Amino acid sequence: MEVKMKSLEGVNFNGRKVLLRPDINSPLDPSTRKIVNDERIVKTIPVIKMILNQGGALAIIAHQGDTLDYQNLTDLSEHAVKISELLGQKVEYIDDVCGPAAIERVKALKKGDVILLGNLRYLTEEVSTFEKDVKLDARGYTETWLVRRLAPLFDCYVNEAFSAAHRNSPSMVAFQELLPTYAGPLLFQEYEALTKVLNDAKKPAIFVLGGAKISDAFGMMKPVLEKGTADKILTSGLTGLVFMAAAGVSLGEKTMQYLKDKDLLGFIEESKSYLSSYTDKILMPVDVAYEKDGKRAEMDVADMPGDTLYPDVGEKTIQAYRDVLMKAGTIFANGPAGVYENPLFEKGTRAVWSAIADSPAYSVIGGGDTISSASRFIDMKQISYVCTGGGAMVRFMSGKTLPLIKAMEKAYERDRDFVL
Repeated sequence: MEVKMKSLEGVNFNGRKVLLRPDINSPLDPSTRKIVNDERIVKTIPVIKMILNQGGALAIIAHQGDTLDYQNLTDLSEHAVKISELLGQKVEYIDDVCGPAAIERVKALKKGDVILLGNLRYLTEEVSTFEKDVKLDARGYTETWLVRRLAPLFDCYVNEAFSAAHRNSPSMVAFQELLPTYAGPLLFQEYEALTKVLNDAKKPAIFVLGGAKISDAFGMMKPVLEKGTADKILTSGLTGLVFMAAAGVSLGEKTMQYLKDKDLLGFIEESKSYLSSYTDKILMPVDVAYEKDGKRAEMDVADMPGDTLYPDVGEKTIQAYRDVLMKAGTIFANGPAGVYENPLFEKGTRAVWSAIADSPAYSVIGGGDTISSASRFIDMKQISYVCTGGGAMVRFMSGKTLPLIKAMEKAYERDRDFVL
C-alpha cells in the first residue's frame, strides 16, 4: 500500500524552523478545568523528539475546545507543562497564536528550542462555525491571517493530527500549499491501521458499535455493509436499542420517549432497511439490564417491555458477543456497550472490552468515550491499535475523503522529489 504522504525519515532539520500541527485537544474536568486524559499529548512526544534530535527549532500550533465544545475551550498553558515533563525539556508557552508576541518569539527561535503557541480556537478562522459558514478551500485559506503571518517564518510544516483530519481549517490544510510538508509517525500509524481494517481486514471482521452518539455508528454502517468490510456488526448502547425497535421489539414508553427526546427515532427506519438487507450480519442484544429497587436486574428481550430504561446489555448478550469476538480475525470497536459510568451498568462495557482484549484478532478502537471506557477496564496494550481520532476515524471508515489527507497527498505530489 503506497501512502502518499512524505515521512520525516531522512529529513535534515538541522538549523531549520519547523511548524508542527499535532492534536493535543484533551478532555478537561468540568469543575477544575484540568486535563484528565493526556493520551494525545503523550502520543505527540515522539515527533517532537525526532525534530529536535535532528537539530530543528520547533513551534507547535494546536487547539483545545471549540465554540461547539465551549466547556473545553481554554488556553494551552497546562499542555505546555505536560509536554515539558514528558519531553524532559522546557517548552515555552506563548499565549498568542500569530500576533506580535508570537511572531517575535518565532523569529528568535534557535536550534533545540520548543515553543507552544496559543490556542488556535481563539482565532475566528479556526473555529468550526467559520469552516461551516465561510466554506473556503485550501488555497483560499492561504489568505487567512494565521497562514499569512506564520508561513513565511518557517522552513517546513509537519502534521501529526489525524484525529482532526476531518477539519477543513487553515492550520490543517493551508500550510501544505506554501511549505514543504511532512507527515509525522502517528499520522502514518493512524492512517495505516484504519486502512488495514477498511481494505485488508483478516476475516471474519467484526464491528462493535455502541455508545450514545449513534450518528457515528450509522455513518459508517452502510459502506462497511455494502462493501463487505464487516462480516458481523454487534450492536449495543443506543444503537442496539434502535435496532431492537426496528426489529419490532417493544421497548416501552420510557425508552421510546428517551429516543424521541434525543431525536433518534429517525434512525429506526434506516435500521429496518439494514435488517432487511443484512439480517445475518447484524446482532442485537437478546437481554438487557435495568435498575430495580436500587440494584441491577436483567430481562430477556422476549419479556419486554418494562416501565423503565435499559442502560446496559445482559449476561446472555455478553456471552453471545464474546463468542463472536473470540473467533474474529479483525475487530473494530467504537462506543461503550452501556452507561459504564454507573457501577450498576458497567458490566456490559467491561465484558465487551475484556473480550476484545482477550481475542487473538487484530483490534482497532478509537473515539474519546471509547478510549475512556476501555482504559477503565482493560490494559490498553492488549489492543492492537488505539486511534486518537473520533470524528476523523468515523469519516475515514465511512469511505469519505478527509480534508487533511487530501491536502497531504497534494503536497506529496508537488514535493515528492524535493529534499530538505
